[in-house]
Amino acid sequence: MYSRVLRFAPSPNGYLHLGHAYSALLNHDLAREFGGRLLLRIEDIDVERCRPEYEAAIYEDLRWLGITWVEPVRRQSEHFDDYAAALTELEAQGLLYPSFESRSELSAIVAELDRHGHWPRDPDGVPIYPGRARKLSAAERTRRRAAGEPFALRLAMDAAVARAGALRWTETGAGPHGQAGIVTAAPQLWGDVVLARKETPTSYHLAAVLDDALQGVTDVVRGQDLFWTTSIHRLLQVLLGLPEPTYHHHKLILDDDGHKLSKSTKSTGLRELRATGATPRDIRRMVGLGR
Repeated sequence: MYSRVLRFAPSPNGYLHLGHAYSALLNHDLAREFGGRLLLRIEDIDVERCRPEYEAAIYEDLRWLGITWVEPVRRQSEHFDDYAAALTELEAQGLLYPSFESRSELSAIVAELDRHGHWPRDPDGVPIYPGRARKLSAAERTRRRAAGEPFALRLAMDAAVARAGALRWTETGAGPHGQAGIVTAAPQLWGDVVLARKETPTSYHLAAVLDDALQGVTDVVRGQDLFWTTSIHRLLQVLLGLPEPTYHHHKLILDDDGHKLSKSTKSTGLRELRATGATPRDIRRMVGLGR
């Protein structure tokens, strides 16, 4: 029996680059160091952008790097029922509500609020939801959903935090400011986050948290850009009665301008590097893993 379980969870909406290689190799190396196992999960909830050829390329690139994983691969698009059950549980707790504004309507609302003073942003720099849909009556929400209006299901953050109480997580890596050890979570910084939409039956937050629990993941190893996202994930774990993994947020591989790599960055794409004659050992050297 393996006591430590790690996972690499790419989205098949483009080809892998050096940043993905670093995360995959680090997860692979740590799984071996711990005497544990590595899982591969395909995060394909965005059915519009995710494509079979990108998924096939993920398997090809990882095998070329020498990475092995325990089968079967979990594909999120095959488990929407799991996420629906979690949403039903949160709704039963009175912690979800629908909002009906379009993205353009929200932008206009925030622009108006900004004219009266800078409206708060979340840790990613996105304006926090103004919360206007909270004032809709239950009858109005039901009517609009039954009429087929597009909506987003949001977590009522204040009520959720009040129910969950103080939250922390164990960090073995480093955050954007060098945090390690026991970190105090701050989910309220994100406002009323979206957990699902009418056209997309789950969000990254809900799917990742539930998948980690269902797959028995003990160590979540991912990039520093997701450090404060862990606050949301810890909140959902407590609300849904899920186990708490240990977190390790690793450095990001940046481009020459100091920006996070994109899947459209040809100069750092694994397929492009392979075509120029790069070897798996070269990739390890380029991302600082060395051996």
